Amino acid sequence: MMNNKIKTVNPATGHVINEYDMMTEEQILAAVKKAKEAFGEWKNNEKGGQNKRADFLHNFASQLRKNKEKLARVATSEMGKAIKESRSEVEKCAMTMDYYADNGSIFVGDELINTNARKSFITFEPLGVIGSIMPWNFPYWQALRFAAPSLMVGNTVVLKPASATMQCGIEIENTFREAGLPDGVFQTLVGDSSIANTLIDSNVSAVTFTGSVSAGAKVAQRTTSQIKKCVLELGGSDPFIVCEDADIEKASSGAVKGRFINCGQSCIASKRFIVTKKAANEFIEQFIQKTEKLVVGDPLIDSTDMGPLVNESAVNNIESLVQDAVKNGAKVLTGGERLTHGSDKGYFYKPTILENISPKMRVAREEVFGPVAPITIAEDEMEAIKIANDSEYGLGASVWTADLDKADKLSRTIEAGVVTVNNTVASDPRIPFGGVKKSGFGRELSRYGMLEFVNIKSVRFYDQLDSHHHVE
Repeated sequence: MMNNKIKTVNPATGHVINEYDMMTEEQILAAVKKAKEAFGEWKNNEKGGQNKRADFLHNFASQLRKNKEKLARVATSEMGKAIKESRSEVEKCAMTMDYYADNGSIFVGDELINTNARKSFITFEPLGVIGSIMPWNFPYWQALRFAAPSLMVGNTVVLKPASATMQCGIEIENTFREAGLPDGVFQTLVGDSSIANTLIDSNVSAVTFTGSVSAGAKVAQRTTSQIKKCVLELGGSDPFIVCEDADIEKASSGAVKGRFINCGQSCIASKRFIVTKKAANEFIEQFIQKTEKLVVGDPLIDSTDMGPLVNESAVNNIESLVQDAVKNGAKVLTGGERLTHGSDKGYFYKPTILENISPKMRVAREEVFGPVAPITIAEDEMEAIKIANDSEYGLGASVWTADLDKADKLSRTIEAGVVTVNNTVASDPRIPFGGVKKSGFGRELSRYGMLEFVNIKSVRFYDQLDSHHHVE
């Protein structure tokens, strides 16, 4: 950022893509005011209002599919993910919009309750304007998995996207406009992290944040000090537990997918590989073989499996993590170095697997946001669980075993918000998503995510005064 401007950079080449003028405080407050005014009509909870909102979400999903290639290329150019992954991201956003359009009114229908009153019910009402502060790694999905349920229930949204993927955020607003969404219902702010406080302090009713633990703590402190609701989806250091009876072919393929998706830059990527002693040799051998087949290069080429990291700082951090591990006794099984592509200055790093991991290494303690897979060998499954839970994070986890009774037992002992058996962890609009410990609080997706930003109102009708209660 320079002279109140933001530059976006293509991480595959190091070249500047675009430059944007930062919004002023007055412009941000005006956007929130506009959203508040739009909320007055958008929140209509009569059946007609719900049906209109559903129609808008369906229209938006159609526009996403229509513009998929353009949107995918914008994301890949701004943050470097393989183009096939960008297309999948847009498709998943469209599917989720349709899901909430089809099911949202059911999720927040009035609930009748039996009490001593003549009639009692619970109704779910939107809160107002929701401020959304989102990261760069899934620039469409992170923003829209929150926006879909919030818009469907009747809230309006003001999005602050990451400055690295500013055009993605702008394209979301443009696509809503193309879908016919009323003016002010969804708006994108242009600015870096310095404008987040202005958004939080404005007339928003609640805030949702996805990002780092340190930034999330500041957002929570500022938001809750103003008695505003917030939901935090923070980092993860997801364990990938391979039991001795696991299908090694499937587990090793899952390890490649789970670790190297989005160049390893995912909150729910598999980040700590904990393998029982009896399965270790075969698993490691297949994991290395499959990792070395990954095609790393220009992310706009369909055959590319993995593009660059998002920026120079990210690749420098990954390099320092690997150097620290090696210095403290880790062995590099494959990768472990930067890659160069012609004369372009891209931020590429080889897919890397490390073994002989010890707790003193940074890769064992920190969230590794890049293509590095540290492997720890456990004596048995109970030790594997102990290692898995020895983390300040608790977002996702996966367990690989042929014994589903064992899987049931182990999944209940893992300290995480999401556990997947014999597959990689992935968010799904049909199930709640979120973590425990320093991975945040609150939930996104499913009915539970929809209920985060509503007023759960209890209503009771009486025929006469109830004179028998003596406490509040």
